[in-house]
Amino acid sequence: MFTLVAATLFSAAFLLAMGTIVWMFAHYHDKMVAALQFEPIPHNPPVYHLRIRRPRAAQPVRRAAPALIGSALAA
Repeated sequence: MFTLVAATLFSAAFLLAMGTIVWMFAHYHDKMVAALQFEPIPHNPPVYHLRIRRPRAAQPVRRAAPALIGSALAA
């Protein structure tokens, strides 16, 4: 009698597990296929090559005015 009850419970648990697996496969089949076909994004970070140019300001060409002309006008 114990053997019959144990076999019945084992069979019921096994059928419940198999039913759950079949039910999940039937409902999530599309998601499983999409997950298998997914191509992951590569984890290589993008490399940016920056070149910073800081041109020096050109020194203006200064011409010194003759000191004699300025002093002659001032006097």
